[in-house]
Amino acid sequence: MFKKITNGCVALVQRYLPDPFLFAAILTILVFILGIIATGQGPLQMVVHWGNGFWSLLLFSMQMALVLVTGHTLASAPVIKRGLSKLASFCKTPGQAILAVSLVSGIACWINWGFGLVVGALYARELARQVKGVDYRLLIAAAYSGFLVWHGGISGSIPLSLATDAQELAKVTSGAVTEIIPTTQTIFAPFNLIISAILIITLPLINKAMHPTPDKVFAVDPELLTEPEEETAVAKENMTPAEKMENSPVLSMIIGLLGLSYIVYHFSTKGFDLNLNIVNLIFLTLGIILHITPRRYLNALGEAAKGTGGIILQFPFYAGIMGMMTGGNAEGVSLAGQMSEMFVAISTPKTFPLFSFWSAGLVNFFVPSGGGQWTVQAPIMMPAGLDIGVPAAKTAMSIAWGDAWTNMIQPFWALPALGIAKLGARDIMGYCLIDLIYSGLVISAVLLIF
Repeated sequence: MFKKITNGCVALVQRYLPDPFLFAAILTILVFILGIIATGQGPLQMVVHWGNGFWSLLLFSMQMALVLVTGHTLASAPVIKRGLSKLASFCKTPGQAILAVSLVSGIACWINWGFGLVVGALYARELARQVKGVDYRLLIAAAYSGFLVWHGGISGSIPLSLATDAQELAKVTSGAVTEIIPTTQTIFAPFNLIISAILIITLPLINKAMHPTPDKVFAVDPELLTEPEEETAVAKENMTPAEKMENSPVLSMIIGLLGLSYIVYHFSTKGFDLNLNIVNLIFLTLGIILHITPRRYLNALGEAAKGTGGIILQFPFYAGIMGMMTGGNAEGVSLAGQMSEMFVAISTPKTFPLFSFWSAGLVNFFVPSGGGQWTVQAPIMMPAGLDIGVPAAKTAMSIAWGDAWTNMIQPFWALPALGIAKLGARDIMGYCLIDLIYSGLVISAVLLIF
């Protein structure tokens, strides 16, 4: 029965889910129309909101492109490829491969979401090369499913914002929260640890149970996943001065030492601050060192950069959608605000965390960014939660889990993994839909019970 449901979801998504760019275009049109109807603003005002927001994610777009490129390039270094190959060699059956990649990805994403996205996809590729009979689409979906736990982990943007700056916290929550909330009440709160533990332990089992029968397996030729062989080095006596520099390890080691020095300084002065910039610097620095020469690194970088097209094209459109979602009329009423207030109106102290979670999941379709989600919902949900009698930490983490939850059927965050895997969104989203339903039940139950 479970496999029939899974096959039905996969067939449904394969047939009706558009390309991620078309998905973003459809959302753009939908939000444009809803914004006019719900807020009473004219078409020109919505166009202005869209245009004002369109380029607001340029920094983030560059960071995400670099996550893909530097992570992929690091993984193609000979020593890393051997390490991934060794790790993958412990799995002998398709079921073991699905379990392993789900678990590794979940743990890695709980530690740091950017690191987890890349590591999971790269490990899945290596497993596909070594394990015969494993479904490649499910393997990548299982790697992406680990992303479900990121906002409950130690790199979650909302709990870290709560613990960082009291003045900014008071501003974003409309004065409802004026003192910082430590991570002991958010990330390391019992209810949050229970949700994280249940998902990290059980999602591998759910993913394994979805593996199709042998006659329906989508296998991939291992040769297609092999990185192109490096060009034969030019004999030293025939090299020009420029080629000698390109093929010398000296420059790579100097730059690598520079990067390592800053990384050590960063962690020694700021603690375990594993943000996107430092993750990318770690990937970049180690990649340069482990490829030994600039020429080898540049060759690997050129191959890795081929998968960034989706990020470059689609992220500005989501920024435009965010602009329309948060753009208010003369009274300050916005579409995102109205969505949140709709759930507040039907809440009780017992159900408020649950409805906060559901509302965040809905808003995340249109504002697929943890920081953007917090900016949109905190001014509404945080004061409302305190008025009802719900602790601020519980409300904030309910929003965080809602933001992570619907990422399973929102192609925005899957783009780096899909770029590495060379797959399309419809290849994995059918399996992710099952993970969405299961995780939604788990998170809802825990929020109600605790």
